[in-house]
Amino acid sequence: MIRNPAGPIWNNAPVTTTDNRTLVESFWSALYDRDWDRIATFFGPESEYTDVPSPADDIAIGPDQIVARLRLGIEPISAYEHDQLLMVADGDAVVTEHTETWHWKTGEVVTLPFVSVHIVRDGTIVRWWDYWDLQTLLGAAPAWWIEHIMVGWKDQ
Repeated sequence: MIRNPAGPIWNNAPVTTTDNRTLVESFWSALYDRDWDRIATFFGPESEYTDVPSPADDIAIGPDQIVARLRLGIEPISAYEHDQLLMVADGDAVVTEHTETWHWKTGEVVTLPFVSVHIVRDGTIVRWWDYWDLQTLLGAAPAWWIEHIMVGWKDQ
């Protein structure tokens, strides 16, 4: 199969479970590099992303909204590390158990355990839902960062 290295498949070859896993691995690489332009290439106009602890209607749709939502929380942190614990792919679904350790410029640090579920169709992530504990994040985050994210990604 021929794959555009920046994102979706551009021919009609069948997509395999291995292809979907490889795509999600590439997505994680782009995310942890904070390569916002590359991140956008993994999503189509109808793709959705949400953090499950957020309100049920707080879903980013399409590459622009998804990147805006990510940038709101991640851009202000000074560093973060990713530790992938497990990745399972089955058909269109890729599930990743992982942790992110966030560092703020004011010295606060938190390690957040995640389970991320991606649904991939034709080389595009069409659904990404992150499951994690909001209280773990809020208990460690500095007040200035919480005030920043309360503005919301839709208002950026």
